[in-house]
Amino acid sequence: MGISGSLVGIAVAISSLWDGVSDPLVGYLSDNTKNKFFGKRLGFMFFGIFIIAFLNICIWSMPSSLPEFGKFLWLLIGMLSIETANTCFGTPYAALAIDLAPDYNEQSKIQSFKTIFSILGMVLPSILMYFFMPSISISIQASHSQIGYIKIALINSSLLLIFGLIMIFACLRYTKRYKIYDNDFKKEPFKFSSLVNGYFDILKKKNFRNVILGYSFATISSAFLTSVGLHLFTYCYHFSSPQISIVLISLFGGAICSQPLWVYISKRLDKKKALIYSLTTIILGIFLIMLTFLFREYIPVQTMFYVAIPCLIFCGIGAGAMYSLPFSMYADVVTFEMAQTGNNNAGSYTGFFTFTYNLANSIALLIIGFLLDIIKFDSSQPLQAMSVQNGLGMIVFFGCTIFLSLAIMMFSKYSLKRSDVLKLQLSVEKQNK
Repeated sequence: MGISGSLVGIAVAISSLWDGVSDPLVGYLSDNTKNKFFGKRLGFMFFGIFIIAFLNICIWSMPSSLPEFGKFLWLLIGMLSIETANTCFGTPYAALAIDLAPDYNEQSKIQSFKTIFSILGMVLPSILMYFFMPSISISIQASHSQIGYIKIALINSSLLLIFGLIMIFACLRYTKRYKIYDNDFKKEPFKFSSLVNGYFDILKKKNFRNVILGYSFATISSAFLTSVGLHLFTYCYHFSSPQISIVLISLFGGAICSQPLWVYISKRLDKKKALIYSLTTIILGIFLIMLTFLFREYIPVQTMFYVAIPCLIFCGIGAGAMYSLPFSMYADVVTFEMAQTGNNNAGSYTGFFTFTYNLANSIALLIIGFLLDIIKFDSSQPLQAMSVQNGLGMIVFFGCTIFLSLAIMMFSKYSLKRSDVLKLQLSVEKQNK
């Protein structure tokens, strides 16, 4: 749409930050909701999917005649609104997984299934792009094929409503199980200061802090790989839109197919070791992509395309655990905490988790927007100068490697083990009996 990288970075960063701020608020409201029909979580989710479906179409229908600042405001207001609705769905949805599967091994399974269908949703736009976009570079698509993006938005919004309603009403029969850790005490009136203090209190706890910060660093690396990686394959490798769609499908396909592998490894070696192995796998995959980047001028585009696919599949296999195990580990920490206190605050805890990684993601996107301007990237030019191409490569490779290494460092300090969770769960079950 002709908006500069800095303005797009600012708009997405602000909306992502607001998404993080609103997560603990919605989580708290979800924890303290008593609805006979929807229970704690499902009412928020029901409301959220309809608003998201509508706003998603509005964002992609931005008038091309607006001046750049007008487009910036359209994007900013639209993103703030859709992130609010997304919080109403996403935070109770994440807490719902903790409510339904407090068991250590069951939590790994449910997070694995969540990851498979979540990634399928992430892959879908790439598949739709293959059918609705012409076989030309993204820079030309953005200025000449807005109708293609609108069609994709219409399909995505329709599928959101269909599958969202199926999931919500299928979970209705479990609403009675939401009181697993609830006591009949009177809740204190809501105070924002209490929510802020609660956030800093959990950061003081070692395992909460290690999972939250570890996943936040991993999220930043993912932002570098997916956001700038799209430009890398377009302007450095000169892949067409169908080829980029296949590359993205290969990345996410590896993540989907690896889910049973990481569930098995986490059972044999525990979740922390499995996650560290997965992040190391991603770093190795990034190194392989870097090698193809260095020799891109000597290899034909079609040959490079076939070389890049296995590299992305390898990265996807590593990313498979990153999409599921941190949530499973965090659910274990939350379950451990709730079993000790007897209170179901899964929504608030989930909100704190999503707030932190959304804050990290907003900072990453803001930095990426400015970095693209610093290297003088111009999306209106189908061919970028060699200095710009090298800058794109450096942003991807160094950004991913640095933050993946920081994620490994944080996760390595995680100390909660399977035996700890199982012992506490057994003691709670005996008390309930």
